[in-house]
Amino acid sequence: MQLPEKAQIMDETAINRALSRIAHEIIEKNKGTSNIVLVGIQRRGVPMARRLAAKICEFEGKKVPVGILDITLYRDDLSTLSEQPVINGTEIPFDITGKVVVMVDDVLFTGRTARAAMDALIDMGRPIAIQFAVLIDRGHRELPIRADYVGKNVPTSRSEVVNVQLVEIDDINRVVITE
Repeated sequence: MQLPEKAQIMDETAINRALSRIAHEIIEKNKGTSNIVLVGIQRRGVPMARRLAAKICEFEGKKVPVGILDITLYRDDLSTLSEQPVINGTEIPFDITGKVVVMVDDVLFTGRTARAAMDALIDMGRPIAIQFAVLIDRGHRELPIRADYVGKNVPTSRSEVVNVQLVEIDDINRVVITE
């Protein structure tokens, strides 16, 4: 069932602008790209990580490795999701030990997805640092987690839902709020 839209808060231009700014901030904070890898959290974090990598390459002329992280088995609510959770797969074809790993996700809400992603990454190696990039930070944290890079802060009520729609998955680029 499609929920009625309350408001569109970002269009394609705003998303591209936010991702360009985040890419520049990643480069600036890390003084270049030499030790950076990007890891997109399944699902919408993956195309976002690929877009950030393309922008970083455009700005710096250097490719940044991109991995895919499925945190399903690391969720603290796994038993309440379903009997047969959907596993989308993790593909990180590089060693994260000694690297700065930038986790990428679409929306930061309670912080539980980020915690699960950090647990999964630590099981794969020992990065120098883990940083976190999100397109939308909507508040309502349940864990002491914050993003290093934020496209847009969007104060929401708990009853609202923030839907990031990306052309790679949803055939459109926009961010909408539904009730």
